[in-house]
Amino acid sequence: MQTEEVRLEEALLKEKALIDNLRNLGKVAVAYSGGVDSTYLTAVARETLRNNALAFFVKGAMIAPAEEREAQELAQTLGFELKVLTIDVFQIPGFSENSSERCYYCKHALFSLLKQEADRRALQLTEGSNRSDMGDFRPGLKALRELGIISPLLQAGLTKAEIRFLARKRGLPNWNKPAQACLASRIPFGQKISPEILEQVAQGEQVLTNLGFSERRVRVHGNLARIEVPTFLFSKFLEHKEEIVKELLKLGFRFITLDLEGLRSGSLNP
Repeated sequence: MQTEEVRLEEALLKEKALIDNLRNLGKVAVAYSGGVDSTYLTAVARETLRNNALAFFVKGAMIAPAEEREAQELAQTLGFELKVLTIDVFQIPGFSENSSERCYYCKHALFSLLKQEADRRALQLTEGSNRSDMGDFRPGLKALRELGIISPLLQAGLTKAEIRFLARKRGLPNWNKPAQACLASRIPFGQKISPEILEQVAQGEQVLTNLGFSERRVRVHGNLARIEVPTFLFSKFLEHKEEIVKELLKLGFRFITLDLEGLRSGSLNP
């Protein structure tokens, strides 16, 4: 969770810049995932542009079923007009092979699909990258630039901490939701991705979610599951050790380990 200090006046000035940018765009579609960034962007766009702002959600094997349900239920609760599209990621060249450019190939295909739908409706496609995303390894950003996708939160200079602060101020229920990522990000580059592995990851993380670990990752190294949870939850994890091991063995893992470095975003990045 973010610990960065947020200055109210500065955050509000950035939100005003965001609103001005959206108003200038006129009609937008937001690539919505159910995370705090895209939810906040959609909420501001809907408030600013009313029915000229739609949310587009893409479902596929790269998203856990529970995440998909939660995202769609949240959109309904918040009154977002939601268009749901489907993609078969295993038809994307380069996805299954899982090179370090996998995210680029996937994002390019996914946002091409979204852009086609947005263009058909005469909408400008936008997405929720922000200033805090710029320091990480994100080859998918290259695809966004190539396709001309607009990132209004980034343009306004908003950080993740500021977005959480402003989302909370707006009463968005997921303002403190832990960051999620594509299920494929749990598999080391070079290890082939299959539908069975993605399902194994989703089910393994659901085991942890059911035990109260909202922030968790199940990284797959062959038949070994490397589990990441925040270090302050290690004692809780060990309390549930037997149940976790039992359930993950049922999913086909042979070895179950706890990563002593704890949860960290992009731990498999080069």
